Amino acid sequence: MKPSSGAGVVLIFLLLAFNVQVLAEVSPDRQAALRHLLKQDCGSCHGMTLKGGLGPALTKNEIMHKPKQLLLTTILDGRRGTPMPPFRGLLTEEEVNWLVELLYQGDI
Repeated sequence: MKPSSGAGVVLIFLLLAFNVQVLAEVSPDRQAALRHLLKQDCGSCHGMTLKGGLGPALTKNEIMHKPKQLLLTTILDGRRGTPMPPFRGLLTEEEVNWLVELLYQGDI
């Protein structure tokens, strides 16, 4: 049986709706604070333009092939044996999802 193109459209719509929902769960004030955190705190290791430094580049082109769950887990739990600290307890999962979406959009 050939899959219908309608199913693909529904899937794309659901994915877009999920991304909008994730972005909507973080207040505008908190979004500004998270952007600052990304540029300053993350930038101290990943480079001020996020093109790499002590840590790998976080540009859209560098991360687009990585699963979002990997980035979420790395931010929340850190990476043992590296300077990457865990942010669990400092950031909520919703905030980390928002940051990951921001990175994937390249809207930094």
